[in-house]
Amino acid sequence: MLFERPHFTEYVMARLVTVSVLLFLLFITLLVWLNDNVQQNLLAIGFVGVTFLILIYSIWRGAKRMQQELEKLNAYLANLETLDEVSYEASFFTKEFEELNKNLLKALKKAKKREDIKQRYNAKLKLKNRQRADMISAIAHEFRNPIASIMGYSQTLQEDPDIPPPLREKFLEKIYSNGNKIEALLGRLILWNKFESGEATLHQSSFDLYALIMEVKRSLAEKYKNRTIEVTGSSCMVFADRTLMDVVLKNLIENALKYSKEEVEVHLSPECCVSVKDHGVGISEKDIEKVTKKFYRSGTHNWDNSMGLGLSIVKTILGLHGSSLEIESTLHKGSTFSFCLPETQE
Repeated sequence: MLFERPHFTEYVMARLVTVSVLLFLLFITLLVWLNDNVQQNLLAIGFVGVTFLILIYSIWRGAKRMQQELEKLNAYLANLETLDEVSYEASFFTKEFEELNKNLLKALKKAKKREDIKQRYNAKLKLKNRQRADMISAIAHEFRNPIASIMGYSQTLQEDPDIPPPLREKFLEKIYSNGNKIEALLGRLILWNKFESGEATLHQSSFDLYALIMEVKRSLAEKYKNRTIEVTGSSCMVFADRTLMDVVLKNLIENALKYSKEEVEVHLSPECCVSVKDHGVGISEKDIEKVTKKFYRSGTHNWDNSMGLGLSIVKTILGLHGSSLEIESTLHKGSTFSFCLPETQE
């Protein structure tokens, strides 16, 4: 372009050459006017000319180096979004330019840090949005079946008043059972939401873990009337949140009942370690680390089918108690879920 702004070196050299030429012409004029000796004038003019050339060359080199440094710095500014690391060290001639360079680099590092934070935040936001979409999909999937059953049985009872009493009782039992399932799903969803928002608090007390296991066994035995839950062990006093530990045990034992047709074995060791063993479908090695993640649903066996939250809630509750969930499994042979709680100190 005709009127494009000059580079730093071009600007400095244009001014320097203009001033140098004017001074050189002024020097020649004064020299000729004051001195009539032509030979001396030529020597003086030659000496001053060489001096000006050396001065111009020196300044040109310095300006060129400054321009190169400024171009590097400008490159950082131009490529800030794609820059992985700012590692350039300042090497300017003067203290002022050196400090300017260092301060600009500090500003670049801060800007890069803010950009990284922004990108991480955007990534978390996208993950949250994806989880929310997964959650809505899971809720719709899990609630559809019991709601459809309730509507179907209710419609049949409404349309056929002459249904035999035994069949009527069976239909009402199905409606009640599906209503309980919806209530359990809602309870699990509310509990997960408390964990997500940080509102969940522990209400710890001393209780017999063995007695709690037996309570859970009796509760699930009513729901799974044709199944066997074998409990071994003895009394073991622990200090924990009894209500949340009830959630943990119900989740683990009911999962074992869902994914196996044989008996489920629950063992409580003297060290207050609980293991829940089934002889069911098992979990593949690649899925073991995934089954405790929120909203995870295995495409093969539909592990943790209550909105993909059951084992995630178990893991969170145990984490609040300073414990962890251990999983051992062999595909098509069965799985063992275990955890330990500290004994109550007498």
